[in-house]
Amino acid sequence: MPRETRQEIRQRKHVRVRKKVFGTPERPRLCVYRSLNHIYAQVIDDVQGRTLVAVSTLAPEFRGGEGSRKNAEAARGIGKLVAERALAQGITKVVFDRGGNLYHGRVAALAEAAREQGLDF
Repeated sequence: MPRETRQEIRQRKHVRVRKKVFGTPERPRLCVYRSLNHIYAQVIDDVQGRTLVAVSTLAPEFRGGEGSRKNAEAARGIGKLVAERALAQGITKVVFDRGGNLYHGRVAALAEAAREQGLDF
């Protein structure tokens, strides 16, 4: 019997999280995806199926900068940027979707930075 890969385990966890976490127009979902090299954050309205805000370390604000784009410092920058853009659109409350990852390291850094900027979750 073949063993599950890390990605398959994460996807199963994400399905369990998504059973409970749902984004509405009043309280959209802040979804985080963490790859080996980058981190992505989206604010999603699941009722309409629309992405309201999207930010990643691939954004022009992070290109050409000093240091790594795959550490907790970059995740904090993404958290601040996603919160600023969400607040600019009038979004103050969100539900947090950790994407099947542990609430630790880069995922936690992004969430804490978004909270510090004023997002409520």
